[in-house]
Amino acid sequence: MSDPISIAIEYFPQLLKGLWVSVLLLASLVGVGTPLAFLAAIGLRSRFKILRWTLIAIIEFARGIPSLIMLYLIYFGMPSVGLTLTSFVAATIALSINYIGYVSDTMRSGIDSIPRGQLEAASALGLNRWHTVRFVTIPQSFRIITPPLLSWIIVYFQTTAIAFTIAVPELMSAAYSIASKNFQYLTLFILVGMIYAAFSIPGSQLVAALERRSSKSSV
Repeated sequence: MSDPISIAIEYFPQLLKGLWVSVLLLASLVGVGTPLAFLAAIGLRSRFKILRWTLIAIIEFARGIPSLIMLYLIYFGMPSVGLTLTSFVAATIALSINYIGYVSDTMRSGIDSIPRGQLEAASALGLNRWHTVRFVTIPQSFRIITPPLLSWIIVYFQTTAIAFTIAVPELMSAAYSIASKNFQYLTLFILVGMIYAAFSIPGSQLVAALERRSSKSSV
């Protein structure tokens, strides 16, 4: 079989296995990165200058290095200091670092948008800092943060494709492995692009709908 439709039908099950690994990788980096990004966002608002400037330096470092370079640093660099990681774990750590760098700033903006009067009211009611974060900051900022957070998740779903460079058996790796045997690179890579688009385009529409809803509720 050599026509594009026949190739798609024959190899789609293998691509689905790669897609599942991509989804697992995305879930891992989001699961690790989101809580850490929120803690970093809280730390960026700390009154302790050393903590703030340390976090700023770390975040700028995380955002300043391309994801692919970070991936290579973790996977190929860590063995030189005696730490060998599987390709999946290395990809999770590397992409999480980049993800935290961008998402922490998004979360900080969301937290800063909470009216100061609500925080002062929480203090007047006797809530300590942790309870203020738990009962005031998180619920109030969640609605604001959700659309841009989903946008970043979509971006990093697409970014998981670079994990094929360190042999993570994700979607792009599955397509490349098949194409290296049948030489149908164009057909398979177009199919992979369509699979990414099938998830990313509806996700982008969801983000736009949430943003419209949020803007209406704030009027």
